[in-house]
Amino acid sequence: MPTNETWMSKVEALAPQEQETLLGTSLSRRFSRLPLWLSHPANIGGFYGFLVALALILPYAYGDSSEVWGVQWIFHASLLIIASGACGFVSVLLIAFSQRHPVAPPRQILYPMPFLGLALLTIDRVELLVIPPLLVWALLLLPGPIYVHLSWAPRWRLLCMIEDGKDPFIGLEVKADEVIEAEEMVDGDTEMLEVVDAFESE
Repeated sequence: MPTNETWMSKVEALAPQEQETLLGTSLSRRFSRLPLWLSHPANIGGFYGFLVALALILPYAYGDSSEVWGVQWIFHASLLIIASGACGFVSVLLIAFSQRHPVAPPRQILYPMPFLGLALLTIDRVELLVIPPLLVWALLLLPGPIYVHLSWAPRWRLLCMIEDGKDPFIGLEVKADEVIEAEEMVDGDTEMLEVVDAFESE
């Protein structure tokens, strides 16, 4: 491999699906601009827990007639942040062991989950219906750690490898050379096909 080959040329040599997986979506691209110590998967997980905790303020404030809702919110917010951050640490350890590359998370499933969990929590807090707490907290908590484990933790490992001067692209699929048939090149031109056949027969 040439020593002057840039990382961008290596990315361009990957299969399109692998390029998308490595570069990620707009969210992962934003995280990749942060310093590596700040974009640690545990920090990203904790940040997700913090965002969910902020969204819980209104359901807790207006769904509880007692004056201690703030204490309850702080307790649950702390649990969310700690649990999400701990899941990020676990993902780092698992990815370091498996050394797998990032995969695209199921966005159609993950993205609506926190909003659905927030809606169910609101319904439960205002006592319209009784919603199982396990269902509510699973919908609120799981999307962040799943995204971190599937997508960001492996990508963060690759970024760390780049910073250490290692090649993170070993094992990724390289695009196969495309073979273009003569019929596709001439687009059905029979006269041109005859010329091509004549050259091939010589």
